[in-house]
Amino acid sequence: MNKYKTENNPILKLTFVFALGIIKYCEELEAKKKYPLAKQLFRSGTSIGANAHEAQHAESKADFIHKFKISAKEMNETYYWLQLCKNSEGYPDCQVLIAQLDEIQRVINSIISSAKRKHPFTYFPTLFF
Repeated sequence: MNKYKTENNPILKLTFVFALGIIKYCEELEAKKKYPLAKQLFRSGTSIGANAHEAQHAESKADFIHKFKISAKEMNETYYWLQLCKNSEGYPDCQVLIAQLDEIQRVINSIISSAKRKHPFTYFPTLFF
């Protein structure tokens, strides 16, 4: 992985730092024997950044948007799991992760909107043949 690219790309940096926080939080969950939730949260929480990274090497603008939409879906799932943790007794505090996720959501939504505005016909090329 290109360290320079990650450090100079805001969404890659945000999602990487978030994934590190998810790893640590999931370790806390496992220490409390909350294995099923830890597994679900780990998968969705680390997938956000993985899909953002994949988008950097997209084959087309449509592929770029698609990968960020997958990232947004994983983000929504992660938010759900964090809300369960937040509202359940005996779970570690996850407010910092929720705040980070809110920031990531704003950036990803902006990326998707911007990409769609720049290429509005990306998803429907067959309509114009």
